[in-house]
Amino acid sequence: MKQYLWDCFAKHCMHKFVILSVVILSSACSVGPDYKRPEVKTPPAFKEKLKTSGKWKIAEPRDAIDKGQWWKIFGDKTLDALMIKAEKQNPSLQAAAARIEQARAISRVSRSEWVPDVRPSASYRRSQESRESPMAFIQGPVNMWRIPFDLSYELDLWGRVRRGFEAARADAQAAVAAQKSALLSLQSDIAQTYIMIRALEEEIALLEKTVQLRQEAYDLVLARVRAGATNSLAEAQAETELVTTKAEIFGLKRRRAEFEHALAILVGEFPANFKIAKGSFHGLKPVRVPPGLPSELLERRPDVAQAERQMAARSAQIGVAKAAFFPVVRLTGNVGFESGDIANLLMWDSRTWSWGPSISFPIFQYGRNQANLERARAAYEEAVANYRAQILVAFREVEDALSSLRYLHEQEQLQIQARAASRRAAEIARNRYNLGQTSYLEVVDAERTALLADRALLQIQGAHKLASVQLIKALGGSWTLSKS
Repeated sequence: MKQYLWDCFAKHCMHKFVILSVVILSSACSVGPDYKRPEVKTPPAFKEKLKTSGKWKIAEPRDAIDKGQWWKIFGDKTLDALMIKAEKQNPSLQAAAARIEQARAISRVSRSEWVPDVRPSASYRRSQESRESPMAFIQGPVNMWRIPFDLSYELDLWGRVRRGFEAARADAQAAVAAQKSALLSLQSDIAQTYIMIRALEEEIALLEKTVQLRQEAYDLVLARVRAGATNSLAEAQAETELVTTKAEIFGLKRRRAEFEHALAILVGEFPANFKIAKGSFHGLKPVRVPPGLPSELLERRPDVAQAERQMAARSAQIGVAKAAFFPVVRLTGNVGFESGDIANLLMWDSRTWSWGPSISFPIFQYGRNQANLERARAAYEEAVANYRAQILVAFREVEDALSSLRYLHEQEQLQIQARAASRRAAEIARNRYNLGQTSYLEVVDAERTALLADRALLQIQGAHKLASVQLIKALGGSWTLSKS
């Protein structure tokens, strides 16, 4: 029966506790501004000829849409394998994922303030009262055993807890966007580094073929010198071109090794344990950018979404700072057992309870709360400026990539013509030299020009593929908006 009465009493107290909380919270409000994304005027189309099909609705970031395995447009299995390995092993990506977990944990901590704080505890104390105290009638040392359950709950009258949770949640979302931005940057870095390796391999192969031709030319000139058909100057010129070309090959191999080392770090491996087998540069499929790219693609950029979420978090912090100007009301209470004899600690007569509200007023803060409010407002203005700056960066990067693709395409077509003309000139010069109509210097100049034209075309083709990757990164992923 006593246990039943005790349960009824506890339920009655908690019932009052909950009713009082609901009544007070029903009149509560949230101070500070309600977040609203600022409008940013954006152009309806890009400056380049590849016009967009609509206007970018900046107020609707869609970074959650899957970016797709965009690198598969190159049709290279080695590149595919590198992307998979990097996503699993890259330390920077793992650090970004850990930052997400930190931010989400902070959000959960903030959300926990919505519910009462209940803390069970146990204590024992042995004390002796002074003979001069009002309690002097107590003879000898006193034991005291306690098992209380302490309850505390802040009534969120001004929205401090609510705004704090909004800020923590927005920061967690910003961390997710930052991880996606890191992943997209990592993927683009891998693709560009891989393309550079393949381009260098193609250039090395071109120089090795040139070395063979120049070795044959040198042997021919040497034979003509020995036969007295030409002088030693031609021999020296032929040897110079042969040795110079061999030296250039080593320079290109050094650069390829450096790119291979960089690629090893990107996929999370030690350079000593990493090696990329030789492949074909022309095996990378050419990329054709479709016309009329929808401007909504830019909404998927995770860096823009990150800046927007940071702006939302700073806006909520203004409310937290404003709430500090108002009183803090808490409902506190405890229920438990207290006895001087441990044998009687859990008896009905040893029960104890108390509850009631407490209120604190922020009167003498010496300008601390005002300074915090001003700091929060300034932080929000900084976030707004960063958000707008990130939008400008996004448009600039897309414009850069589009203009690069357009000019590189035109440059490639002209360079193909230049290469064909230089090869004809080299052939004519060799024929004239063989007929004794000109000096070997003319052959050297013509072949050098032909080699430069070949290398320039390779470099332009490599730059075109790199620009394709840069455009994909600038748009936030693959060409389409599909979620598959």
